Amino acid sequence: MWKGYRDAQTGWIQIVEDLHERVPEKGDFSPFGSPQGPSRVAQFLVIYAPRRGILEVWSTQQGPRVGAFNVGKHCRLLYPGYKIMGLNNVTSQSWQPQTYQICLVDPVSGSVKTVNVPFHLALSDKKSERAKDMHLVKKLGALLKAKSPNLDLIEREIKELILDIKYPATKKQALESILASERLPFSCLRNITQTLMDTLKNQELESVDEGLLQFCASKLKLLHLYESVSQLNSLDFHSDTPFSDNDLAVLLRLDEKEFLKLQALLEKYKQENSRTAVRFSDVKDGVLPVKTFLEYLEYEKDVINIKKTSEEEYVALGSFFFWKCLHGESATEDMCRTLESAGLSPQLLLSLLLSVWLSKEKDILDKPQSVCCLHTMLYLLSKMKVAIEETWDSQSVSPWWQQMRTACIQSENNGAALLSAHVGHSVAAQISNNLTEKKFSQTVPGADSEALTDSWEALSLDTEYWKLLLKQLEDCLVLQTLLHSRANARAAKVSSLQAEPLPKLSVKKLLEGGKGGIADSVAKWIFKQDFSPEVLKLAANKERDAENPDEPKDGSPRGLFEVAEVEMDLGAIPDLLQLAYKQFPCSLELDVLHAHCCWEYVVQWNKDPEEARFFVQSIEHLKHILNAHIQNGIALMMWNTFLVKRFSAATYLMDKVGKSPKDRLCRRDVGMSDTAMTSFLGSCWDLLQTLLEADVSRDEMQVPVLDTEDAWLAVEGPVSIVELALEQKHIHYPLVEHHSVLCAVLYAVMRFSLKAVKPLSLFDSKGKNAFFKDLTSIQLLPSGEMDPNFISVRQQFLLKVVSAAVQARHALAKDRDSSEEAPATPFEKEQDWPVLAVNLAHHLQVSEDVVRRHYVVELYNYGADHLGEEAILQVQDKEVLASQLLVLIGQRLAQAVLRAQTREGLELLARLPPTLCTWLKAMNPQDLQNTEVPIATTAKLVNKVIELLPEKHGQYSLALHLTEAVEAISLPPS
Repeated sequence: MWKGYRDAQTGWIQIVEDLHERVPEKGDFSPFGSPQGPSRVAQFLVIYAPRRGILEVWSTQQGPRVGAFNVGKHCRLLYPGYKIMGLNNVTSQSWQPQTYQICLVDPVSGSVKTVNVPFHLALSDKKSERAKDMHLVKKLGALLKAKSPNLDLIEREIKELILDIKYPATKKQALESILASERLPFSCLRNITQTLMDTLKNQELESVDEGLLQFCASKLKLLHLYESVSQLNSLDFHSDTPFSDNDLAVLLRLDEKEFLKLQALLEKYKQENSRTAVRFSDVKDGVLPVKTFLEYLEYEKDVINIKKTSEEEYVALGSFFFWKCLHGESATEDMCRTLESAGLSPQLLLSLLLSVWLSKEKDILDKPQSVCCLHTMLYLLSKMKVAIEETWDSQSVSPWWQQMRTACIQSENNGAALLSAHVGHSVAAQISNNLTEKKFSQTVPGADSEALTDSWEALSLDTEYWKLLLKQLEDCLVLQTLLHSRANARAAKVSSLQAEPLPKLSVKKLLEGGKGGIADSVAKWIFKQDFSPEVLKLAANKERDAENPDEPKDGSPRGLFEVAEVEMDLGAIPDLLQLAYKQFPCSLELDVLHAHCCWEYVVQWNKDPEEARFFVQSIEHLKHILNAHIQNGIALMMWNTFLVKRFSAATYLMDKVGKSPKDRLCRRDVGMSDTAMTSFLGSCWDLLQTLLEADVSRDEMQVPVLDTEDAWLAVEGPVSIVELALEQKHIHYPLVEHHSVLCAVLYAVMRFSLKAVKPLSLFDSKGKNAFFKDLTSIQLLPSGEMDPNFISVRQQFLLKVVSAAVQARHALAKDRDSSEEAPATPFEKEQDWPVLAVNLAHHLQVSEDVVRRHYVVELYNYGADHLGEEAILQVQDKEVLASQLLVLIGQRLAQAVLRAQTREGLELLARLPPTLCTWLKAMNPQDLQNTEVPIATTAKLVNKVIELLPEKHGQYSLALHLTEAVEAISLPPS
């Protein structure tokens, strides 16, 4: 029984623990001691004493009173949580606490109140304090998320909450969450931190946590720095100093010629770079939220350091400090003084300044006055303590300037890097001169010259590094300008491989790219643009003509005309190429560049063999290499790396099917379509021919010496393609020739879709075994007389090729006649197949004259008499040819006389000698491919045959009779 509680109303309330507020004790390994354990439940007794007008909350069991509230004397306590008595283990599982376990109804005010008890009030004192702190932190988090227009009220409540927290670690956690809030303005953050700082200072020294005090002090320091920088940036400051190009040239210590050259280079770079640059207009430079500012910096031992951040965050912080200064909109000296006094080291400030300058290239190039601002800023930073020590060893390189040079070397924004290097060079020279004068004035008499000499040696040493860097950056700028340039849009198909963007360049990348890195980057650009090798030659000729205007110009007029047509779409590219050649006379030597282009194209072709034009273009670049040593090595490397496996697969496939394989089989075995495979075999034949020619020429040439420009002697990295090419062994000429014959056979089968041809059946066992071996090895090849059966098969094949070639030419001529525009077919640029067949006959031990005679007969067969007359000149045995042509004449006449079956034809036949009539009737005109040849043309052919036949020949009289017959046919009927 409790006294004073007559007529009291009671109820129970259950509170479930929030696991996030649990504070485990050290050494407590029970499930309830870890955040992963089950939630605990606390029971509280609520008593309403109406006589006293008080509502009390008691902790059970035998716990203290945890709360008391004054309420009216006419209230009613409702406890809707009553349940049936005798809950068992089944019914108790489905029991859930009510949403409002206790309600207090006040009839006087007409209000209904609920009771909510924090769980930590059920714990012991020690745990209660920690749980209360966590509860306050949770309450603080909700307050920071709340949207309230009254910031003063929010600030006051936050101060109360953070001051109520007992434990220092929790206080620190709360302050961190406050400073990380995006809703609170800067003034609130500063006031809250200052209030906490003042409260800690007013406490007894023993009870103050040192770590919390230092944390508050460091955050206040950063907040004061943020406030100072923001105020300087917000001032309406504008530099009224007049500015001209001459002033800039003097500032950078450049004469007029050097300055104009720099201006021209930057202008070209800006024009080409503007095509690829992307800029977002909503980005505000020089503005940084205080939350972000505090995240980036940390204050420790009177020094401000930057936490590990990304490049974008680094630039954002640098922009906050320096962007207004670089635009002349903020007081540079005041900013440097503020940053230095805050504890930022000169080295850190230099790093931030350069990160901003190098990343904001477009804005900087559009505003040259920013160069003056950078000069001022850099000079002020260099004059800070511990930036450049006056006692630095004069024979060593200053770490201060080395830091700046390293940043320029690593930057991919070459325009900004070149300008900053010029500024750094100028400031370094200015400071060195000042130190020299100071040292000279302080030296004792008799030591003047020695002191001056020492100083100038130090200046010269550092100056050499600056000059080297300026040359490297200028070269890199020229190269990057070239790689950004594009030809005017063409309607030609562009591969997805060509659409991939090129990586940006930096001096560091070029130094690490090996000796071939520069040529390789240009080759990748040429591949993206898909330029003809003639474009490279044109630019090289322009440079040579500019250097030697009096030298005679070589080159065929047709070639120059073709290049002139190409040049119309190139814009400024030939001039940019010419400038690149001038900057890199060794690295971009024409043979070296063609070698890299050749390799780039074949590498890209290997990624997508359907793009046959890439392989064709690769061979074109290979043919443009003048030095046979390089040409031989590149061709051999191409064959071994990319071609021999596909070539052997194509050979075995075609030999297996005995004809030109279908598209599905080509894709399965060779990895490309039948059309692409045809082009592939043609390009392979070109490569093998080039390899043979290079092997002959290399003995007459010296091995080239691969020089490097002076500015790039420190280059390191992978071995260049040209160096690898020069290391290749000599080929075995007969073996390459052997492969070339096979390649020509395969190419012919695919080109003309020949059937009933097994390529390997044209070779004996020795010939077959020698295929696909290393072209530099000595292999046992066929020699001596070949089996007549082999020669017969080979001859049939060659005659079949000649017939197919003449037929293709005839079909092409018919297409041209039927349409005004020439069809889009590559046949015009293909091999001269009859000539190739004659060459193959030589290698296959087939009579060349047989092939030539067959070619002549086929030309007349298709009605190309004018070409046949030219081809007759190449035939050796003209008697045999004349006999073959007599048959063809007979077929033409039989077609004209017998097949017509007209009255005039029959009358004409009656007038002819019986022998001739019998001979004509034996002819089969169906073998003629062209039956529409005029009789006058046939008359010319008869006369030609009479010229070829000797008078004693058995068919000479037949030829004379044919002359009479032709004349009779050509005469009009009377």
